[in-house]
Amino acid sequence: MDLVNQRKTSFRQGRLQQATLDLLSGCDVQFRRETRLDIALVKNLPIALIFLPAADIPTFVGEGRVDLGITGRDQVAEHDVQLPPGEVSGVEEILDLGFGRCKLQVQAPVKGDLNESKQLIGRNVVTSFTGLTESFFAKLEGVSDGKKPKGTKVKYVGGSVEAACALGVADGIVDLVESGETMKAAGLKAIDTILESTAVLVKSRNTKNSLVDLITSRIRGVITAQKFVLCQYNIPRSQLPTATSITPGKRAPTITALEEDGWVAVSSMVEKKDIANVMDELIKVGGTDILVLNIANSRTG
Repeated sequence: MDLVNQRKTSFRQGRLQQATLDLLSGCDVQFRRETRLDIALVKNLPIALIFLPAADIPTFVGEGRVDLGITGRDQVAEHDVQLPPGEVSGVEEILDLGFGRCKLQVQAPVKGDLNESKQLIGRNVVTSFTGLTESFFAKLEGVSDGKKPKGTKVKYVGGSVEAACALGVADGIVDLVESGETMKAAGLKAIDTILESTAVLVKSRNTKNSLVDLITSRIRGVITAQKFVLCQYNIPRSQLPTATSITPGKRAPTITALEEDGWVAVSSMVEKKDIANVMDELIKVGGTDILVLNIANSRTG
């Protein structure tokens, strides 16, 4: 079977790969990846998965025959900023996946006098994101085309960017930061943020494959199921307006009359992060028999 003619889905490798695999599993995308192979055929859908480095995914989606991809918003921005003037990106973001949140930051040595990005103008900056970094410093320098800085020297390093200052290669760096612990250990501090990033689902603007909408709908359903729980409780009808203001649901709560006069049952989707406080508030307004159920999967509007 010719893989070139099949629909292809690619996603970000590395520390976020397990989260992506769990997402695909929740979408019932069944595949088996053989050792050392970067392509896996899906058993129950006419698609193939391609395992690519994060930085390559926007290129294959935007310029190749890959219809869907999962990568970082930072990688999409890096791809787009390097396009020729006037060229429209072939990559379209369609869904924030809610994991892998981080920031692309300018970092400088703690033991030094650098406290603003402007102080790095004319100095050496090391990064894996040369396009975004050059555009950022070009704007600081007032370069009209916003692409290449005239004075600041931006150097590419594929890994261990945080070590560049300590090893004498750079005066400052631009790199992705999650908790910041790695940067602190390397003796660095954040002095600016270029962009905030997260894992995103992207598609080719040129795709006409009907399976794109199917897979997108499934992924959206899995993300919703991971974000929400189902809260069920009984409440006196007189307290229903107050109770439903506490649990408005994703669209609206489901209300069912009980055989006991003056009581109703309410079922509503509540964000997991808020459920403990929601239960406390329901108790205060007369809620009883409060149950919280996990949602395995969903299709919601």
